[in-house]
Amino acid sequence: MTLSIIVAAAENGVIGHNNNLIWHLSSDLKHFKNITTGHTVIMGRKTFESMGKALPNRRNIVITANKAYTAPGCEIVPDIESALQLAAQEEEAFIIGGGTIYRAIWEKADKLYLTRVHTAPTGDISIPEVKASEWQEISREAHSADEKNEYDYTFLEYRRIR
Repeated sequence: MTLSIIVAAAENGVIGHNNNLIWHLSSDLKHFKNITTGHTVIMGRKTFESMGKALPNRRNIVITANKAYTAPGCEIVPDIESALQLAAQEEEAFIIGGGTIYRAIWEKADKLYLTRVHTAPTGDISIPEVKASEWQEISREAHSADEKNEYDYTFLEYRRIR
């Protein structure tokens, strides 16, 4: 299995504030959907609750320590290792958030799909630094802000340097 992280992060690494995204980028939502549809997505409980429902046309795995937690259309697991075991036979599985899950899986991931949002907001959720010694950039696609995307942004794809 290829273990991939997919995330939108500002230039300062910030990905959210108070369990919410801090920007609206219509193109990034479409990009996310195109990449993850047909695959397994793994997320923490707070990320799931911020979305409000299981993502369609994807296997949804939610990580929570709450043994009584239920989420329609999702498989519930107590920890990251259990989530990875469930997805072990997949071609590619995606870690989609939140900050705690990203930090816990960062060193294990094979690929990183990063939407770099060209702003530096204040926030309380961030990702680790993308270090050139750990990640090799394999594609880049720059975009300018427009009526549906409030900031300039760049779609980046990285492969882990092993």
